[in-house]
Amino acid sequence: MTDALSAPIAVPAVTRREEYRAPEWTVPETALDFVLDPSATRVTARLSVRRNGAHDAPLVLDGAGQRPLSVTVDGVAADDWRIEGETLVVPLPGDDHVVETVVEIAPDRNTQLMGLYASGGNLCTQCEAEGFRRITYFPDRPDVLSTYRVRMRADKARFPVLLANGDPVAQGDGDDGTHWAEWHDPFPKPSYLFALVAGDLACNASTFTTRSGRTVALGIYVRANDLPRTDHAMHALKLSMAWDEKVYGREYDLDVFNIVAVDDFNFGAMENKGLNIFNSRYILADPDTATDYDYDAIAAVVAHEYFHNWSGNRVTCRDWFQLSLKEGFTVYRDQQFSADQGSAAVKRIEDVRSLRAAQFPEDAGPLAHPVRPESYIEIGNFYTATIYNKGAELIRMLSTILGPDAFRAGSDLYFARFDGTAATCEDFVACMEEAGGVDLTQFRRWYAQAGTPRVSATLDHQAGSARATLNLGQKVPDTPGQTGKAPQVLPLKVRLFGAETGRPLSDEQLVLLTEPSMRVTFETVTERPVVSLNRGFSAPVVIESDRSAADLAFLARHDDDPFARYEAMQQLMLDTLVAAAVEGAADHEGVIAAVADTLDDPGLDPAFVAEAVLLPSEAFVGDQLSVVDPDAVFRARESLRRDLGRRLEDRWRLSLTAEAGAPYAYTPQAKGARRLRNVALGYVAASQAVDAAALAYAQFAGADNMTDRQGALTALVGGTSDERETALDVFYNRYAGNGLVLDKWFQTQALSSRDDTAALVAQLARHPDFSLANPNRARALVGAFGVNQRAFHVAGGAGYRWLVDQLLALDALNPQTAAKLLPPLGRWRRFTPDRAALMRAELERIVARPGISKDLFEQASKSLEG
Repeated sequence: MTDALSAPIAVPAVTRREEYRAPEWTVPETALDFVLDPSATRVTARLSVRRNGAHDAPLVLDGAGQRPLSVTVDGVAADDWRIEGETLVVPLPGDDHVVETVVEIAPDRNTQLMGLYASGGNLCTQCEAEGFRRITYFPDRPDVLSTYRVRMRADKARFPVLLANGDPVAQGDGDDGTHWAEWHDPFPKPSYLFALVAGDLACNASTFTTRSGRTVALGIYVRANDLPRTDHAMHALKLSMAWDEKVYGREYDLDVFNIVAVDDFNFGAMENKGLNIFNSRYILADPDTATDYDYDAIAAVVAHEYFHNWSGNRVTCRDWFQLSLKEGFTVYRDQQFSADQGSAAVKRIEDVRSLRAAQFPEDAGPLAHPVRPESYIEIGNFYTATIYNKGAELIRMLSTILGPDAFRAGSDLYFARFDGTAATCEDFVACMEEAGGVDLTQFRRWYAQAGTPRVSATLDHQAGSARATLNLGQKVPDTPGQTGKAPQVLPLKVRLFGAETGRPLSDEQLVLLTEPSMRVTFETVTERPVVSLNRGFSAPVVIESDRSAADLAFLARHDDDPFARYEAMQQLMLDTLVAAAVEGAADHEGVIAAVADTLDDPGLDPAFVAEAVLLPSEAFVGDQLSVVDPDAVFRARESLRRDLGRRLEDRWRLSLTAEAGAPYAYTPQAKGARRLRNVALGYVAASQAVDAAALAYAQFAGADNMTDRQGALTALVGGTSDERETALDVFYNRYAGNGLVLDKWFQTQALSSRDDTAALVAQLARHPDFSLANPNRARALVGAFGVNQRAFHVAGGAGYRWLVDQLLALDALNPQTAAKLLPPLGRWRRFTPDRAALMRAELERIVARPGISKDLFEQASKSLEG
């Protein structure tokens, strides 16, 4: 007998892009009948199937976890069907048939939250990427498009609301206390876009009139007591619909558009055709419970899912390797939308910060993959920052290269040519190529090559000369499975400024760096020039330049591109922090002077100032080091924070009083004042001023909004004052029972910089309100702890062991969420040898665990190999 613990691990099958084959059978029409019950739902699926091409292969339908009850073909009971693994195989003699299956599923035991599951007494679905197979047998792949008719029957008292994709066509009552509803979606869609909701829900109802004059009924469905917190989401939905008509010419195409918010959800939201299902954190908002960040995120996610109606639904992806076709394009569209609603400069800063925090480390680690991957074990592991955020940067670069008019023409061509079909990334690029009249052959490398390009830049100028030369070079680093990368197309916006006058010495130029190296010459240079590089972050690259600290400080004062001005300040801070982490100390004077100049500039937007004066994160500082010592990074950053707090204390205190006491308003000006006020409070706390805790608690107690309340709590949580404990107790007691706000309570503590954070987080995991079963709560504590560089990497490896204990427990409930929380362990090679050994051992513990999911296995095994 083989000991289970010593048995070889079964390696899951790998799916490869090069092995794509068109489906053997298509399903032009699908009719579904649901008899809904939380513990035993019966699903009857009537599929009109058609043989695709000349072959004699049987019909193979994907399934997972259901109990098959019957199979009929053309109305006659079939006796030759069989189950192979989890697929249903039905031999069919002809080319066109009607296949009907009846299965039973148990939504209340579905802890994976994929397929049909129970949440808060309601039933809802999540089918992307491969959840539909958990509902019924079907060719569950994105290139099988079908029109759907859905009939639902359920207990009327328990589930008074019955929703599905498309438009409602009929409803009625049964004789046994049940009721039924029928919905029809006339637009062909893949199974991953199917949606169904049954529950006791209240509706915020409104309408939108399209540009052609059609009236669309809008509904946001939530629990009755949450209804007052849905107005912001409804407003964002209407803005999104109008914006998509104006900017992309896309009009909504059904008579109804519904949103449902649920508490248990693996993603942020899902763009199912006509029935978007949202994580409630991206719908519910009022000033008392939601921060400005929450308000902005709700607007962005509502827009994102609505925009998918065209970039994802009307045109979907052929296979899951093309995931960025819909996600990268739609993230770019929601970023454009958000920029148009407020400060475009601040939005760009936020987007780049997110890219650097999540995607750059991914590109530099063992889980690096191209925007269009070549293989996967579990597709859920490829819902990554590379697919979404880097994918959006590729679309942005195309827009930059083509210009706005040609880019719009390309998107129009793409929507017209591929409407109602499943397309590829190549199809999208080809449309841009055709509309723009450009050759994008080299640009296609962005889809095939992983890694963040590194650009070297030096500026040559002889005193008294009227000419300056910018020397540029590029290199794409090796990544797992990819070496010797070819040069890519890098659109770099550059401009020269005079070091003496601060005046521009050139117009902004778009330089297309396509070779390993090139030179750009500037004429009529009348004084020593300073170069502004990658303005607006026109290319997602790392810049390595010879600009001095004085040059960076100059650009932080004079650059007319807001992002480049912010970037100069951040680079000045970053260089100082890296030097201190490596050498143990660094001169802070340049950073202090630059921050003071920024705070003193009355012409700057407070929101921009808040972003510019905020220090780079510990994790981002660590990303610049060949070997990361988290303790050294923490000491370097805290030292600079303390000096900034003390040396500029009068300025921080002045920011604390700006618009303080004004009634809450969700306006750009008010948001900027709150943002700067909370950054200032953090610096006062870092200065260790004797009244810092009292100031923070006064803001906490007197706040009329969650932004100021949580900002004050964050300032207190990192310390040891009595006010800290009082604020935590007051916050908890005030919001007990509100899951979304309690997530903030857990997360704020998990991100604390205290010495004992690892121990406190382990204690919080035993709190009565903590549960791994809810993805939001797991992300709030386990996920936040994993990105807290200092606490997670506490000496001795206690943080690593605790994280893996949580992941193994979570894997048994929800493998997808567990796998998404593993990446902090995967970068073990970057850390000091003692920590690296401990991290590797924990990854080996995961891989050796019998019965782990393929989701977690893929992430852990790749982390060990990469």
